Amino acid sequence: MFQGRTFDILIQEKLDYIQELARQRGFVIDTRIASMIYFALAANSVETVQAYIELDQVLNETFADTATHDFLVRRARERGIFIEPATFAIRKGEFNIDIPIGSRFSLNRLNYIAVERISMGVFQMRCETAGNIGNLENGNLIPINYINGLTRAVLTDVLIPGEDEESTEHLRQRYFDSLNSQAYGGNVQDYVEKVMKIDGVRGGGCKIYPAWNGGGTVKVVFLNSQYQIPSTILVDAVQATLDPIPNNGQGLGVAPIGHWVTVEGVTSETIDISSHVTLEIGLTWEAVEPFIRQAIDNYFLELAREWDKVAWRDDPTATLIIRVSQIETRILSVSGVLDITNTTLNGQAVNVTLGVDSIPIRGDISNV
Repeated sequence: MFQGRTFDILIQEKLDYIQELARQRGFVIDTRIASMIYFALAANSVETVQAYIELDQVLNETFADTATHDFLVRRARERGIFIEPATFAIRKGEFNIDIPIGSRFSLNRLNYIAVERISMGVFQMRCETAGNIGNLENGNLIPINYINGLTRAVLTDVLIPGEDEESTEHLRQRYFDSLNSQAYGGNVQDYVEKVMKIDGVRGGGCKIYPAWNGGGTVKVVFLNSQYQIPSTILVDAVQATLDPIPNNGQGLGVAPIGHWVTVEGVTSETIDISSHVTLEIGLTWEAVEPFIRQAIDNYFLELAREWDKVAWRDDPTATLIIRVSQIETRILSVSGVLDITNTTLNGQAVNVTLGVDSIPIRGDISNV
């Protein structure tokens, strides 16, 4: 708003005003750059420019679309929207014996604590450091305190992903979503907001199917915060939060009384890819294959991020499509790849249309 109030414009306005006053009184005043009048007005103009810069910042912080993090948090609070804190990853720990609940282990920089027994020698391990960092590493665990008879301790699957503190842009989007679509009394938006606040789901995606199996029934399908198929433990946690079994419909969860909620995770469809790839002289398929796999994984991740944005409310049959052209484009982007022909997906040279609630998983990649 105040971008035009620059130093040059401000000082020129002041000099013009001084000169006009002098002319009205019949004398001439020296306003050249080296003059005393110029120096006096220059100092004032610098302060005025700084004031305009700060006023512009105040104006930007006033509105949600331009507010920086701290002021956006304050604006969101006015609508009862609070920034989601970082959460702790729940991992699977596999041991040769049953360990005591509360046993602590380390893996490189992080510590994990046993919080619940799953089965013989298998435990839920909670990372003691909040955030996505707890999802990243697998490997051998080192006990912090001695455990008699322990010979094997391995950290494996991510059961409930840990999440970083909500980003500024995600909070901003939630704020505008609260204005554009009102959550109320168990409508679709109400379910979306409640599901997306659950640890391990936040930042992922969900679809809500009302009256999917008759009046009062609601189906919730979701993927976890890593845009992957959720674990059984996470599916059960979401079910218990919304409408715990066997007390369906009784309002013991956050779902309204009379709503029978069924919670499911997304399914996956494996995509095998075959192509004839021409490489630069001196390169081998074995050298470039890891980079091609990564390029395909990135494409599939992009699709998974869009899964819940497919227009399911207007068209329940809308699905993700794996396109041959996109596969070829991603492979061609890999350094060392000169050309690609004869691409097939699951043995056919056509696009693959996934199921309504499916995301793609990379299968075999072959160069023929």
